[in-house]
Amino acid sequence: MNTPEPSLTKTELRKSLLNTRKSLPAQEWTQKSEILCNHLHNSPLFTQAKTILAYFSFRQEPDLSPLFATPKKWGFPRCVGKELSWHVWQPGDALDTGAYGILEPLPDAPKIDRSEVDLILVPAVGCDVRGYRLGYGGGYYDRMFSLAEWESKIAIGTIFEFALLAQLPVDSWDKRLHGICTESGLKMIQQKS
Repeated sequence: MNTPEPSLTKTELRKSLLNTRKSLPAQEWTQKSEILCNHLHNSPLFTQAKTILAYFSFRQEPDLSPLFATPKKWGFPRCVGKELSWHVWQPGDALDTGAYGILEPLPDAPKIDRSEVDLILVPAVGCDVRGYRLGYGGGYYDRMFSLAEWESKIAIGTIFEFALLAQLPVDSWDKRLHGICTESGLKMIQQKS
């Protein structure tokens, strides 16, 4: 776990962590991603889940694609205005490139019913040991997790170990994750209700 300079802002931390992630050699990125996927794949949260929301790796985020062949109902986001719209996707289905250059399911792909969702694998730039997440600054996931119907859904941040920090700066709108998975393992965080 890394302890950042306490005076760094979210913007400075984001830039530093993204630069570190971008500098990972391709072979190391692939290896760390595969190990992270194995931790997820072997967890009861994953094996018991029927419907999982995930993401397509962007800017050297951990690559979750080894998991997508697992027979589950997979949901992936489309950015629609300021919200995430979740759609069914299976390997072989066509993809679009969205507004941020991220791969997305086609707009006419069936939508995922929120009530079906068992597990959410959340992309992040960094996380802290308390479960706070540093994203890209768009607020999509924080807005989603602030809605009552998403509060009970298990959300796991997926990052590389170098991006797990002792403490992130936190704003009032930031929502905690239930756990964090890195190449070192899956760590569940005790949530206070």
